[in-house]
Amino acid sequence: MKPYSFVLRGGSGKSDSVLSGSLASRTPPRVVNQRSEAMNRTRRNHGATFKAQVALAAIKGDKTLTELAEPFSVHPTQITEWKQQLLARAADVFGGTPAPSATPDLKTLHAKIG
Repeated sequence: MKPYSFVLRGGSGKSDSVLSGSLASRTPPRVVNQRSEAMNRTRRNHGATFKAQVALAAIKGDKTLTELAEPFSVHPTQITEWKQQLLARAADVFGGTPAPSATPDLKTLHAKIG
């Protein structure tokens, strides 16, 4: 094997060409494929039940964030955010401050309109 030979992937990744003495990317093909899969994935919207389940698992502390991220397929930063939200709103579950109403006050809106 030549000391400076690299494999470049172009386009859809089906054609490989070998360049010698180039400053081509040394990223292994496996990593390139993982990146393209992540870029093609659609944005996921998680429900409240799933978020609560992940946050409770994080609060238990049995596993690290990295260990939790793999089975739930969620980034560790997202788990931390959900955990903080759960801890901040835990008092609301037992009758703390009431949640703001989702419907706006129609009288004030009609007064603004005229």
